[in-house]
Amino acid sequence: MDTTAETDSSTPTRARNRRGEGARLRDDIVAAAVELLDETGDETAVTLRAVARRVGIAAPSIYRHFPDQPMIMLAVVRQAFEELDEQLRAAVAAAGDDPRGRLFAIGHAYLEFAQRHPGRYRTMFGGLWMPDLDKTALTEADLAALGDATMKLTADALGACVAAGIATSDDLTADAVALWLGLHGLAHQRAVTVAFPWPVDIAERIITALAHLD
Repeated sequence: MDTTAETDSSTPTRARNRRGEGARLRDDIVAAAVELLDETGDETAVTLRAVARRVGIAAPSIYRHFPDQPMIMLAVVRQAFEELDEQLRAAVAAAGDDPRGRLFAIGHAYLEFAQRHPGRYRTMFGGLWMPDLDKTALTEADLAALGDATMKLTADALGACVAAGIATSDDLTADAVALWLGLHGLAHQRAVTVAFPWPVDIAERIITALAHLD
């Protein structure tokens, strides 16, 4: 695949891929989009032209892998959820056998991810990158599946607390959603109201209340 064409005189050139290396270009496109999002904190900075310039290819080369900009953003968001899930699983593993400790570990790891990656986190849960579905290759199924693994991890941890007799949830799915909303609200407010004197145990209070812990 020839990816050496330039969009303008300021676009760096990229070495020609060897046969079978198209997947590498796709990964490079997603990595460039993530870099732009991290650097600017602004999803509108992730344009086809900006991504192409960062990778060193002509903008039309992107269309071989992504039909439009929202599909690039979908790949960015999917990757961000995978990274979040890895951190949550690592937190659960480090917490040991205590169900309460594992649930709190998930909550704190979630909040830490949001704080460390504010641009990615904000984009994971909506924003300007989500166009009308009739104007993009995105589908409702693409969007509905985002965060499924994260929600399952949360529901499983809550279920373990119920099984241990330390939580009284009678609807794991609904209470896992409520717990996520509580953590998401805290993550958002911490980002936009940085001077607020948050109680030091506010995360524990949210988790305890919404998980119906005894």
